[in-house]
Amino acid sequence: MKSRLTLWVLLLCSSLLFSCTTSGGRTPRKAKAWESALGSVPKTKISPQQLSKSVNVRRSYIPRGRYGRRKHRPMKPTYITIHSTQNYTGDAWAHAKALRRGALRGGTIGYLCWHFTVQDDVVVQHIPTSERGEHADFDGPGNRKSIAIEMCEHRGNSQAQTLERTAKLTASLMYHHKIPLSHVVPHYHWPRAGYSTPHKNCPHYLLDNGRPGPTWEWFKRRVGEHYKRISA
Repeated sequence: MKSRLTLWVLLLCSSLLFSCTTSGGRTPRKAKAWESALGSVPKTKISPQQLSKSVNVRRSYIPRGRYGRRKHRPMKPTYITIHSTQNYTGDAWAHAKALRRGALRGGTIGYLCWHFTVQDDVVVQHIPTSERGEHADFDGPGNRKSIAIEMCEHRGNSQAQTLERTAKLTASLMYHHKIPLSHVVPHYHWPRAGYSTPHKNCPHYLLDNGRPGPTWEWFKRRVGEHYKRISA
């Protein structure tokens, strides 16, 4: 009887801790480490142009009519989808080179493509935000309606600074495309038809047990704080 009571108490405590963590009452340990490295988001106002400049976007477009852009597919974005590369050797420029050469196969047209790749010191843009990418859910709304951002994970890259640059880029895109924070989603959000696990664990280090939870909410709050700073 005593062992059963002890087990029940442990289960109850675990349940309460999980509830506290997922409700936003507790910042996850990894998010605390990122926040410690970055500091809080400043409250001072910033112009859209200043924010865009601080993001440091460099263009390295896939050639028009080739590979991921071999068909012109216009898009009016209503979502922003956050990914992580899970490539521990390639930086943003290496991904740009691979996309320009058609080295990444897949999707509905035979080649993968997305809009931005972010690392700690730069953002590389691969296709215009007015064009559809191939990054989330084949012919689903994730591809047809969302701007895709990939976060680098190569060795030597600062994860905290990459997250911060991604948050700033996301806030800037929200402003310019009139996209609400509720439409900033992880790759997980878009189910992939035909897969045994339709919801991908991506971006894996912003999810908790493979699903959006307190770590993802921390990131979205950071995006929202940068967005609130924007003053036309």
